[in-house]
Amino acid sequence: MGESEYLNESVLELIGLRKRFGDHQALEGLDLKVPAGSCYALLGPNGAGKTTTLNILLGFIEADAGTARVDGVDVQANPAKARTRIAYIPEQVQLYPRLSGFENLEYFHGLGSSEAEPAARLRDCLNQAGLAEGDCDRRVAGYSKGMRQKVGIAIALARRAPVMLLDEPTSGLDPQAAWELNNSLRSLAKQGVTMLMATHDLFRAREVASRIGILVNGCLQQEIDPAEVAGPELEARYLQEVQQALGVQA
Repeated sequence: MGESEYLNESVLELIGLRKRFGDHQALEGLDLKVPAGSCYALLGPNGAGKTTTLNILLGFIEADAGTARVDGVDVQANPAKARTRIAYIPEQVQLYPRLSGFENLEYFHGLGSSEAEPAARLRDCLNQAGLAEGDCDRRVAGYSKGMRQKVGIAIALARRAPVMLLDEPTSGLDPQAAWELNNSLRSLAKQGVTMLMATHDLFRAREVASRIGILVNGCLQQEIDPAEVAGPELEARYLQEVQQALGVQA
């Protein structure tokens, strides 16, 4: 897969996105734009609206107001078309334990595509996702969570989708596995993949994201360039925004 394969004008764009569940306002006019080839980390506590945002982009739920576009496609007007432009990596990647990493990739790609891919390209996707060559043909039953995440990324890569959504990708990973996963995500960004990552992990977000948004109570409180802040400063700014929004005394 060449470096120019994903280089296009695709972006992820949210304009005035609102969503209410009963008495709970999950999103309060969320505005967000992610340029092609960048990784945006949406940082926030539980209930901040991160999962709601992903679910709207995936077409699982409808926004009450506002617009969500994926690669120029309005999600609400044409959810099926928008989904063809998205690859989704959930927190827990579900694979068949009796199959190898390669066999899982082959199977899941076949479910979602009308065209078969050469085995060499599928193996290249596993390689790009960071899975060691010697692990590709091992049964997934013996995989760590980090290795399963890499197969999930390979499945996403095989789809050739310009936008990737990740839900808590480093949750439950040991430091080495999280570091390897971040390396894979940085590599994808260099190829032009546009990523939106919902996470609690401040320090891993700082390592991989080109932009960080702090989301609390459905509102984007602050956007940060991670290159301009050290880890302790990012943590302090995050805690301050959360405490202020939730009315918590420091």
